[in-house]
Amino acid sequence: MTKQEKGKVIILVAPSGGGKSTMAQRVLEAFDSVKFSVSATTRSPREGEKQGREYYFLTPEEFQERVDRGDFLEWEEFYNGIRYGTLRPDVERLRGEGYHVLLDIEVLGATNIKKIYRNQALAIFLKPPSLQVLRQRLADRGTETEKTLQARLERAEKELAYEDRFDVVIVNDELERAWEELRDVIKQFIGR
Repeated sequence: MTKQEKGKVIILVAPSGGGKSTMAQRVLEAFDSVKFSVSATTRSPREGEKQGREYYFLTPEEFQERVDRGDFLEWEEFYNGIRYGTLRPDVERLRGEGYHVLLDIEVLGATNIKKIYRNQALAIFLKPPSLQVLRQRLADRGTETEKTLQARLERAEKELAYEDRFDVVIVNDELERAWEELRDVIKQFIGR
């Protein structure tokens, strides 16, 4: 790809515990032409997180101002009123520099972005082999209470209902096999 060509958009979606972060990291390590789109959020930074690296941390007022200006390709409000979104200027800057942009987002945002970019976007759904396996993965993290675990599983069940809206569905039952499938799909999409 020459620097005059705009990059494509790769959308990676999975329920919490579905392996999205692991796969996103592998994509970035395997493809020099792919850059990660940092999302914006209204939540406070966690220990060790830096502004512009993990997220753009915005106040609720700043977030709303950017919504009103049309700066978001998509945004969503989650638990306790926390918002997350994808900033259009960042995605377009990276695409304009000739990079393919990797988005790690939620189901509804993914379907909205696919509508915007159409054949310039590849929407990939990483699917757990079952809700029971997903429950075990989340429990093994040791970061969930029974209440948050149940909430994540209920959300995952709703998200799974959208899998038919994605270009590719990869069952993440065995990490290396799923990674090879993901890598091959991305190679074909970006022409490398």
